[in-house]
Amino acid sequence: MTGFDDVVRFHGHACPGLALGYRVSDLALRELSGRAEDEEMVAVVENNSCAVDALQAMTGCTFGKGNLFFKDYGKQVYTLIKRPSGDALRISVIWVSPPESDEEIKAWRRFSDGDRSEEVLKIVHSRKAGKIKAIMDADDEELFAISRLRIEPPREARIYPSIRCAVCGEKVMEPRARVKDGKIVCIPCAEGE
Repeated sequence: MTGFDDVVRFHGHACPGLALGYRVSDLALRELSGRAEDEEMVAVVENNSCAVDALQAMTGCTFGKGNLFFKDYGKQVYTLIKRPSGDALRISVIWVSPPESDEEIKAWRRFSDGDRSEEVLKIVHSRKAGKIKAIMDADDEELFAISRLRIEPPREARIYPSIRCAVCGEKVMEPRARVKDGKIVCIPCAEGE
């Protein structure tokens, strides 16, 4: 089992978003019985936050294996699907962080403006640590709205041949290639980027 310290090492630092991803993943692994060694589980994530790194590290759902799908909705929603059954969990984050003090609000503004003084960092890191602890100590029901579903899983990843772009010479996955002026090109060359 991957612990929070392992997830922190993978991501590079501890933060509230990573803690939420850890808790989402822990719930999914308990409910859907186990990590994906190959494509036994599929994750659909609706944001590209720190939480997704925890999900990759813990569940084994990754872009490279083709069992992690990103929908850029900006929502803290994660759907995990077990293959072949289609048993799924849709997990939406409902947790509300504790209110910030005036001092914390001011320190965060200063931090956002580039202030990395010892005074500001102490307040910002203390606030993050408090949020992480609250997330890790909370019950699932306090953190998430959980829907148990049955979903048709997306088909397993397909491997396509690569072909060379006639303009830049770089390899491109065949179904992503385009035709421009009678030549097979990559998307950036087709769009003139």
